Amino acid sequence: MAYTTIDKPTDYFNTKLYVGNGGTPSITGVGFQPDWVWIKNRTSAEASGVFDAVRGVTKMLSTQNSDAQSTTTNSLTAFGSDGFSVGANNRVNQNSNNIVSWNWKETADAGFDIVSYTGNGTAGKTVAHSLSAVPKMIILKRYNDGTASWMVYHHTLGNNIYLSLDTTAASDTGHWDSTSPTSSVFSVSGDQRVNNDGASYIAYCFAEKQGYSKFASYVGNNNVNGTFVFTGFKPAFVMAKNIGATEGWSLFDNKRSTSGANIIDDFLVPNTTEAEISQNVCDFVSNGFKFRHVDGKYHNNGGTYIYMAFAENPFVTSTGVPATAK
Repeated sequence: MAYTTIDKPTDYFNTKLYVGNGGTPSITGVGFQPDWVWIKNRTSAEASGVFDAVRGVTKMLSTQNSDAQSTTTNSLTAFGSDGFSVGANNRVNQNSNNIVSWNWKETADAGFDIVSYTGNGTAGKTVAHSLSAVPKMIILKRYNDGTASWMVYHHTLGNNIYLSLDTTAASDTGHWDSTSPTSSVFSVSGDQRVNNDGASYIAYCFAEKQGYSKFASYVGNNNVNGTFVFTGFKPAFVMAKNIGATEGWSLFDNKRSTSGANIIDDFLVPNTTEAEISQNVCDFVSNGFKFRHVDGKYHNNGGTYIYMAFAENPFVTSTGVPATAK
């Protein structure tokens, strides 16, 4: 199968920073109309706000807990052609607080599909997606009930292993019906977290695209001369989790760091309400990322970590020209 390099990743993913004002601002500069917006208050210990165009505006989820979707009228109030609008809710717009938003465009061209479905309680249920490629990662939430954790499928774990985005738990078995996704469907068991009869679910499905996204694994070495992880592009966003330990998730991006050059010195923990944590984590380089700090959350010696990454620039463009020099 031939693959086409995505030369301008910011057409499909972009991190946008802003300072909250407690009002009703329009946040612009994303570069496209986003379909999935994940917002986190960097300054205060607030839960995140997760929104998508399928469930609609004001319908808020949080990665820090298993809570059901809430209708929060002063949260994300509109998707715009160059961003989104928010109300005064502290998660998305606390006055004078630094806020980060991660924004994705839903399109098969970039390997991203948002799927909603209703459970039937029967093992072996298949759910259709529109990627026209095999999903490498699926982030799934039962959103009409607050008893179901976020379920994560990652192809490196196999078709009967899951992680929970809202907890520190190591990987465990179940939920994907021991059936690998195909280019048209993914399968779920009869467990209530993925397929309760009559329940409502949202699934964020990702396929790999050359020069734009990567879903793979690495092994930490707990050393300041840390593991180098090859992605084939300069990352703009990386989220990782130790699959064999009770460690939190870690999330890095290329907009929040202040040290300059390639140094990424700020990270967030998606499974907690913690404010931003500052330490020299890693370098984002032209073809991947390399750790520079000792921390069990993302770099424990011998620990295996899965990750999802999106690009700032491809290493080499579709014309064969190197896109980055660092």
